[in-house]
Amino acid sequence: MKISDIDPITLLKKSGCPDNVIEHCISVRDLAVVFARNAPVDRELVEKGALLHDIGRCRTHSIAHGQAGAEICRDYGLPEEICRIVETHIGAGLTAEECREEGLKPIDCVPKTLEEKIVAHADNLIKGTKEITIDERLRLSANLSEAARKRMKDLSDEIEKYR
Repeated sequence: MKISDIDPITLLKKSGCPDNVIEHCISVRDLAVVFARNAPVDRELVEKGALLHDIGRCRTHSIAHGQAGAEICRDYGLPEEICRIVETHIGAGLTAEECREEGLKPIDCVPKTLEEKIVAHADNLIKGTKEITIDERLRLSANLSEAARKRMKDLSDEIEKYR
């Protein structure tokens, strides 16, 4: 399936995502597109990946929703680039060791491509449907390890230059 053939809202609804999750995904997409306009990226990939980033919330609202969402996307036959955006959007990603510690598949879920990084960062800045600062997100993420919080701050520093 080509990225241009994907209808994210239909897939979110088909998967059973509640309206508040869909509204959040739209807000993340809106912010991600701002970064994508000024970055050397595939804008359609960013837009559709942002819309689908929380598709796993139809199964769980835990930290496992990233890997669950990637599995759903793979089951739909979506391109791997989309699956990886979904899989790597949690905070600034999870290392294989962090995944193992959380009881997830021990795979590298740290965003690598600029498209993955933009969606992860945009998601960090959207609480519900409202934009927050990275400092507010870091306060809300006080339960995360220092390494995970540093990755979030470093990701912000890298992506904010495209705003």
